Amino acid sequence: MSRSAATMEGPVAGSAIATAPGTHAGSFTAGDWVLLLVPAVLSGGSFLLMAEGLEALAPDVVTFGRIAAGFLTLACVPAARAPVGRSAWPRIALLGFTWMALPLTLYPLAQQHLQSAVAGMINGGTPLLVAIISSVLLRHLPGVRQRVGLIVGLVGIVLVSFPSFGGGQNSIIGVLMVLGAITGYGFSFNLAVPLQQTFGALPVIFRAQAVAVLLSIPGLVLGVGSSSVQTRPLLAVVALGVGGTAIAYVCIAALAGRVGSTRSSIVTYVSTPIAIAFGVVARGDSVRPVQLVGVALILSGAWWASRAEGSP
Repeated sequence: MSRSAATMEGPVAGSAIATAPGTHAGSFTAGDWVLLLVPAVLSGGSFLLMAEGLEALAPDVVTFGRIAAGFLTLACVPAARAPVGRSAWPRIALLGFTWMALPLTLYPLAQQHLQSAVAGMINGGTPLLVAIISSVLLRHLPGVRQRVGLIVGLVGIVLVSFPSFGGGQNSIIGVLMVLGAITGYGFSFNLAVPLQQTFGALPVIFRAQAVAVLLSIPGLVLGVGSSSVQTRPLLAVVALGVGGTAIAYVCIAALAGRVGSTRSSIVTYVSTPIAIAFGVVARGDSVRPVQLVGVALILSGAWWASRAEGSP
């Protein structure tokens, strides 16, 4: 896409809360699926890596560590330092808060009350919130196929999430924290679309992560005293930053600019069964049969949402 001076200021000069349609309304191409599957695998594994990091590090330290590792990773890529227009900075700062600082703080806290598999399951509700917010901002509903996919996915999310409410007050607290995190994601996918279309994924995510690093410093200061230095948790956090924070976010932002916020957000649908598999195999998390049925519905919903957009 051409990045003329007018274009670089236009889409990001208006309201701080705004979005845009994707540039490709057809069925996902092979490249689109790559941009979806890579972050799905990395995001699915991030719940396991967070759990490993929490073995020795306070939640706020895990948050700072992964964001800082992601930021330093992107700092090594020259394209990430490409200039952006001044008018983009307020929205980039908001993106750093809603897509990184807020949810990445809530997830480690939530996993003190939830199994990593359950946290990954509830995270699959993100496309529903993204679609609602996108519909309000763009003033039209998603296409028929996307609505079918979201409804099927909603049923799946209900099935995989419902058993977690039977674990007492702590379990409910964890669920609410994850819901707060995905609410931030609901806004972020929409905010990212016009920014990516104008400036590219790398410069936007690099700067958003710089903002998130600054916002997470107070938590680091508070959490250092209750953390201990152990090799395996530290390596888990570094891997979490390089993969689940740097590479995954860049891929998702690139996909969002191409296929739009709602369809790109189905990455969280696909990451759900991956999170379950990681949790079960590596940590012995338990999964009930009804939740596996929900996973099948979630994947079906993701397939429907990936189809060509019909009439809104």
